[in-house]
Amino acid sequence: MSDALHDLYQSIILDHNKRPRNYGKPDAYTHSAEGYNQLCGDKIEVFLVLEESQIKKICFESAACAICKASASIMAESLSDQSLQEAEKVSGRVRELLSTAYDASADLATEGELAALAGVRKFPARVKCALLPWETFMNVERRTPNIEC
Repeated sequence: MSDALHDLYQSIILDHNKRPRNYGKPDAYTHSAEGYNQLCGDKIEVFLVLEESQIKKICFESAACAICKASASIMAESLSDQSLQEAEKVSGRVRELLSTAYDASADLATEGELAALAGVRKFPARVKCALLPWETFMNVERRTPNIEC
């Protein structure tokens, strides 16, 4: 990865950490799940509004490091208005991009800000931080819907 591209990816991560998109617990949601990384203490909760297997809204709250928070913000933007099937494909692609064993190339032009997560592979200890929001999302659809709505 060139230095200029690395700097661009890093600026995307920093921007999402400083100004997370879709942050906060919504007034109403249909599903939620909590994630916790025992190694570093990152905690996240993901909230969804699902209508007929379509993600109408996705939000999160976290007490987490910059990489986890930025990854959650990128996730919320990427998965909003997607079907669950498409969201699972995107989640799988993120796992590929973050895999230290996988030599994935990521391009901002085709994959948008998801590509910025590929830079985390340079820091193997932080991969779990970037994956936590995505793994938590994958647990949301397996949970019983929130009956408070």
